[in-house]
Amino acid sequence: MPLLRAETLRALVEGQRRSKGPLTLLTARTESPRGFGRIVRDGAGEVTAIVEEAVATPEQLLLREVNVGAYCFRADWLWPALARLPLSPGGEYYLTDLAATAVADGKGMGVVVAEDPDEVIGINTREHLAEAEAALRRRIQRQWMLAGVTLQDPASTYIGPEVTLGADTVVLANTHLEGRTSVGSGCRLGPNTLIRDSVLGDGCRVEASVLEGARLDEQVRIGPFAHLRPGAHLMRGVHMGNFGEVKDSTLGPGTKVGHFAYIGDAEIGAQVNIGAGTITCNYDGEKKNPTTIGEGAFIGSDTMLVAPVRVGKGARTGAGSVVTKDVPEDSVAVGVPARVIRRLKGRYED
Repeated sequence: MPLLRAETLRALVEGQRRSKGPLTLLTARTESPRGFGRIVRDGAGEVTAIVEEAVATPEQLLLREVNVGAYCFRADWLWPALARLPLSPGGEYYLTDLAATAVADGKGMGVVVAEDPDEVIGINTREHLAEAEAALRRRIQRQWMLAGVTLQDPASTYIGPEVTLGADTVVLANTHLEGRTSVGSGCRLGPNTLIRDSVLGDGCRVEASVLEGARLDEQVRIGPFAHLRPGAHLMRGVHMGNFGEVKDSTLGPGTKVGHFAYIGDAEIGAQVNIGAGTITCNYDGEKKNPTTIGEGAFIGSDTMLVAPVRVGKGARTGAGSVVTKDVPEDSVAVGVPARVIRRLKGRYED
């Protein structure tokens, strides 16, 4: 019964403290008893016995109050009572027979009824496991909706138990939030998005993308169809468009990677434009190598940055360039391999 809450167990303990009898048991009312023992009460509503399903009569099987299997005992009564338990027809000792023992002793017992039947879902089959998981999702979703999070379609939304969400965040259909993911306020996630073990600041937008072990500062926009892998850090205002991938890299504030790019093992400054088709060629067959791009640089479409390599502040590369050597600040490099063809009048000149 993995969904049994601590609050319910505390209520059970408090029930026994208030009870004059030697035990208090937890029950639930359900239309799906599936294996639970039945609670038998007398005309006055007092519990007289717990009958295991295997030995219950047809009339007793119709009872819908079930024994959950959680008890609180008075210890000085419990240990001697255990020695008096009878052997069942199947050769077993039933702990549930202690209820009848208490009645025979004239002491009676206390009962606490679980408020939510989902709490007492027992798992014996894969079908039961799916039911319990669905119940847990509903519990988690209810918690976040009450905290001010909007779920467009709870039935297709999956939020892990360790995930945290800020108020006014909107989670769209078919979105999976897993692991130790933390999402700030005012974000919009999905549809068709997977975010695992990642941290998102306030005001982020992630559409139809996959984030794993990534960190997004405030106002970052991702997707559709982007992939952020472990070590990706996108600072405030970064835009990562469709079919872009980032791994072990930091993108400075305001940088834009519009589409069809791979950024790996790179340090990219603020306000950099990464053109379509840009690739950091970070692997030389033996080890990963770094790429550094300075603030305000403009990387032309289809540029290959063969690491290790550095592109200076305010520098530019022409479309289709293969950059194998460092590009100085405020310079233009073009060609295969790329060479510097002129200097720009940049803001970084003395």
